[in-house]
Amino acid sequence: MRLRWAQLALPLAVVIAVHYGIWVLLQDGLRSGAMPQTSEAIGLGLAAYLVVSALAIPAGLLSVVWRDSPWNAPIAWTGLLAMGLFSSVLVLSLLRLLALPLMGALGLSVLGWYGPSAWWVLGVAVLATLAGFILARMRPAVVHIDIPIAGLPTALQGFRIVQITDIHVGPTIRRPYLQRIVDMVNHLQADLVAITGDVVDGDVATLQDHVAPLQHLRARDGVALVLGNHELYSGALPWVAEFRRLGLQVLLNEHVILRRGDATLALAGVTDHTTGRFMPELACDPHAAIRGAGAAADVRVLLAHQPVTAGPAAQAGFHLALHGHTHGGQWWPWNYFVRMQQPVVKGLHRVDAMWSYTSVGTGYWGPPKRHFRSEITVLTLRIAAP
Repeated sequence: MRLRWAQLALPLAVVIAVHYGIWVLLQDGLRSGAMPQTSEAIGLGLAAYLVVSALAIPAGLLSVVWRDSPWNAPIAWTGLLAMGLFSSVLVLSLLRLLALPLMGALGLSVLGWYGPSAWWVLGVAVLATLAGFILARMRPAVVHIDIPIAGLPTALQGFRIVQITDIHVGPTIRRPYLQRIVDMVNHLQADLVAITGDVVDGDVATLQDHVAPLQHLRARDGVALVLGNHELYSGALPWVAEFRRLGLQVLLNEHVILRRGDATLALAGVTDHTTGRFMPELACDPHAAIRGAGAAADVRVLLAHQPVTAGPAAQAGFHLALHGHTHGGQWWPWNYFVRMQQPVVKGLHRVDAMWSYTSVGTGYWGPPKRHFRSEITVLTLRIAAP
């Protein structure tokens, strides 16, 4: 991966400017009430933190460039942890900026709050980042969801799909983390394992060894996978070839028919919602994915990375669509912004006559930080009550 310094100039300038803005917002409050010698040390300490953070964050995001360096892992971990911490510092600083004038407008004295509130920003940010790190690195929760389907054939009653999604094998999620997920999934003894995209953050050469545990996933009817937007950023076609080499069924706007006696289940998969920008010939198309024999199947299930695909999927006649992408927002307050881009954040929803389930993800993107656990989802088909 080649990057020109000119391409980095604007993002670096923005990062530095935002860090300087935090210095302006916090330094007076942190130093207020302190002795002169202590005040100087506090100011230097804040400046040192912000300088290190401003350099570490872009270095962590670009750590893939130095993939052959022994410093790759330390740089990635330092930069992404710094990104998670600074995200909370930024949000809390802005909330403080709004809260203090509001208190004044309400006739409340802000003199006693000005200094302590600056310290609270840093303290709460550190605690939120620490808690987020612990939750991000915990074993995923196993979430059980029943899917009632009218007219479900008896032979498909209790059919279990185990969904994993948004693992993001990359700078801080490596082979041991993925192996733990594979072991948990295999223990569930699924009829089908469905992977709904964003498996990787990096190219095949960098991550080939780290995704190898996927070849050990086991289910009665195999393992199916669809692409997410991060596969598009990481080299979609090489990853398709690698996933297939590992024995996974990659569905590119197509379907396979699964049988239980006389009953049939069409499992379809589409490319990511944004694929048309990169590869117009593989643009996301739920109608094409079920065209042919699948249209007559007793049950039709779609794997589609982004929940925004649910509407077209319902129109195409699917009974159930499985999604990821949102991470449930991953950490506060970004969960409130997901709805600006997606119809749902997480969970089971009805879209016309179709069920749509959006997982919060089985890994995390970027900073190792979550404010709720990741999940492995067990979706069980049930005959709907009349």
